[in-house]
Amino acid sequence: MMQRMRLKGPFRLPKRTMLIAGLALLVTTCVPILAAVIALARGTLGEHVVLLAGVAVSCLVIGALVGLFMVRRLRGPIRSLVGTLDQLRDGDYTQPVAAVREHEFADLAAAIERMREKLRETTITKNYLDVVLNSMNDAVLVTTPDGHIMRGNDAAVQLFGWSEAELAGREITSLLASDERRNFVLERAVRETREFMIQTQGGEAVPVSMSGSKIIDTRSTEPKPDMSAADPPESRFEGCIFVAHDITERKRAERRIRYLARYDTLTKIPNRMQFQHLLQQAIARAHRSGTALALLYLDLDRFKDVNDTFGHSAGDRTLEILSERLTRVAPKGAIVGRLAGDEFAVFIESLPAGSDYRASLTAIARQLLEDVSRAFFLNDTEVYLTLSIGIAICPDDASNTIDLIRNADAAMYHSKQGGGSNYAFYTPEMNAETVERLTLKSKLRRSLERDEFVILYQPKVDLATGRLAGAEALLRWRLPGHGDIPPSYFIPLAEQTNLILPIGEWVLRRVCADYRSWCDHVPNPGRVSINLSLKQLQQASFITRFASVFREYGVEPDRLELEITETTLMSNAPRTVKTLRELRDLGIRLSIDDFGTGYSSLSALQQMPVETLKIDQSFVRNAAIVRDDATFVRTIIEMGRNLDMEVVAEGVETREQLDFLRERGCHYAQGRLFGEPMTAAALLALLKAQEHGQL
Repeated sequence: MMQRMRLKGPFRLPKRTMLIAGLALLVTTCVPILAAVIALARGTLGEHVVLLAGVAVSCLVIGALVGLFMVRRLRGPIRSLVGTLDQLRDGDYTQPVAAVREHEFADLAAAIERMREKLRETTITKNYLDVVLNSMNDAVLVTTPDGHIMRGNDAAVQLFGWSEAELAGREITSLLASDERRNFVLERAVRETREFMIQTQGGEAVPVSMSGSKIIDTRSTEPKPDMSAADPPESRFEGCIFVAHDITERKRAERRIRYLARYDTLTKIPNRMQFQHLLQQAIARAHRSGTALALLYLDLDRFKDVNDTFGHSAGDRTLEILSERLTRVAPKGAIVGRLAGDEFAVFIESLPAGSDYRASLTAIARQLLEDVSRAFFLNDTEVYLTLSIGIAICPDDASNTIDLIRNADAAMYHSKQGGGSNYAFYTPEMNAETVERLTLKSKLRRSLERDEFVILYQPKVDLATGRLAGAEALLRWRLPGHGDIPPSYFIPLAEQTNLILPIGEWVLRRVCADYRSWCDHVPNPGRVSINLSLKQLQQASFITRFASVFREYGVEPDRLELEITETTLMSNAPRTVKTLRELRDLGIRLSIDDFGTGYSSLSALQQMPVETLKIDQSFVRNAAIVRDDATFVRTIIEMGRNLDMEVVAEGVETREQLDFLRERGCHYAQGRLFGEPMTAAALLALLKAQEHGQL
């Protein structure tokens, strides 16, 4: 803002000019008077009246000539200064003030020059601000305190379709879609970021994310007589500034994500989550209307043979053909969904309660078996498929989604045990505990073939630096129709059937492959820990197989850490110690998992080649609030430090737990406070962000 320019003193004419003007005034005034006095003394005043008049006229002429000379002398500098002021008035601050020789005019010229420089600096700042605003990709609107637009940047012009002149004076609410205007409150809009739908000049509706802020001028005005130096400056609410970001692409991506979250990308039918959601709604309708609902659980027989013989692309094409046939054959109004892999389901609503609908369901099941079994071609080869179908009815067999799916699944496996290409209705005997365990064992045997296992990674954080120091590999079994089955449930089954051996090797290979991939993008992904079972330790070729996997994937053994429970450590301790020492010699670090829940003694612990203690989450959970748990955790941390072991706290979920562990000197922590267990790709993204200083 232009400041008022003040001169150092009163304005004065040049000294020479004032001297000449004074002499001319003296001559033109005094000469006629002196001549009149002399004539009066001589008594000849009357005789010399004409002469005196002539003298007076001559003096006036001389004075006029001198004045004219002075005016002409001053006109040049004055015109120069006036021209400069006109340039300043027109906003031209580029031309410096012309030099003036007269000292007093030089002071005035210098003052004007200082004013020009100040105005030029102010204009440059304003122009730069305009350049910055117009360089922004987001629309910026500046409004009056009551919400009338004063100006907008180029992005606002492009977004709303109105020129800046057309935007000026409009109420900001006039730019919103009509049904959005009642939701816009100026006071609220300047405090929070909200999403609105705007309407452009052409009538197009565009979603935007809009944030606002008040413009407060805190510069003090002219000081008041009673204002002390310590008084705060006055502030004045001068308007609002809003930034609108076009989120069209984000909304499109969100719709795409919602679609992908609900529908299978290969077959374009509802996925497991969406199918269960629709099934839950259908069950609620059946309860209200008093009708029945039937769920058919379908699984392809020997689908693995297709993948092994023709490849996975042919397998995908097979699933597409299957979904097309199921959709075509299913009764009108039935919902077909893909639960996972080669497992599908169909539910049929509005079955009359109390009637014998088994006959109609049997006809539907047979029609499905017949239609699916028709030949089709893969790579010019005629291929035949068969189905196994299990049928459960609501409310006869189950009244909720989970139980209905489980019972239909049990019926499907019952039909598969008969050789496949068959159907079976659910009976209560199928849901007995022994049958359930047998079913899970059967599914577990096929889990590796169907690629139902996944590895998630729980980040591990260095409490001293706050950096990501590695992760723990967590095995999950994503059983179709059941969701994620925790290791505590299926690992015992895997150990009973010795499936733990191929599953353990699969985990090691998967982790090594992921680690090798991470190393291609970041220099140091940290250390990854893997749980090790007693069955694996007892395997004769265990060490050899581990070493060969490391060589195959080019991963250094010290990049992995094997976690062993206290129970495993104390089982056949001499043999276990020997195997663990061989692992340590190989370069693999060893960790005791869930420390504190077993019965290992300090002497036994000292004999084990263990380098890390992991505090069980049951103790960490209340360590910040329960005295006994706090004492126990502190003791483990101190013991680990005294034994030169690293200590890791599991299950950290709150800031209070984190502060407690950091104050006690715990080395590492992991838990939901640092993120949910994530995929290898998600962990890589975190590692990249940390590498670039974005964490």
